[in-house]
Amino acid sequence: MDLKALEKSANRFICDPRYADLLTLVKAARNGAVYGAKVRFPHALVMVFLFRSGTVREKLRIVLKSTRQHARNLATFAVIYKSIMLVLKQSPDPISPASVVGKEGSYDAFLAGLIGGYAVFGRGHQSSVNQQIVIYVFARVVLALAKLSVSEGGVIPNQLRKRVARNAWPVFGALSWGMVMWLFRWHPEAVQPSMRSSMNYM
Repeated sequence: MDLKALEKSANRFICDPRYADLLTLVKAARNGAVYGAKVRFPHALVMVFLFRSGTVREKLRIVLKSTRQHARNLATFAVIYKSIMLVLKQSPDPISPASVVGKEGSYDAFLAGLIGGYAVFGRGHQSSVNQQIVIYVFARVVLALAKLSVSEGGVIPNQLRKRVARNAWPVFGALSWGMVMWLFRWHPEAVQPSMRSSMNYM
């Protein structure tokens, strides 16, 4: 088979709506793996070479292991999430019986994220890579909820909204640093190891 014919049949496969769901899952796996590797590799390289002892070979092995784990976990989560979203889209919504099959339900993303999060990050051995990913996600969720609370129509009354929006970040920053320094001073074993290493270094 020549290259032109192969390219033509690949394009036909990609453009065929019957394979859209399968290709969505393939793309989710690829994008999760690529993103995980792009994020973890430079971070692990810097942190391991700055704060870990051992030979260059041992350090590179640690960098590659954590990069592989981050990439694999994000790819697995993306595939589970997209698979559940596809299944739920084709199922009637028990909460809202008037919903249309073939359309995303209002709780589908939450449910798919919940199941994917438990399957990939919530059970089994909690590695430092998984802890960092979950803490990163948690911090972004809290920040987004804080923004929603002070937005138009949020839970904070209009007369307080500007004052809360102006003062929330300084208070949050001060409390965060006050608490972490107290923990580091009196309970250093409770502080995450890479942060403890950074603080010891400083």
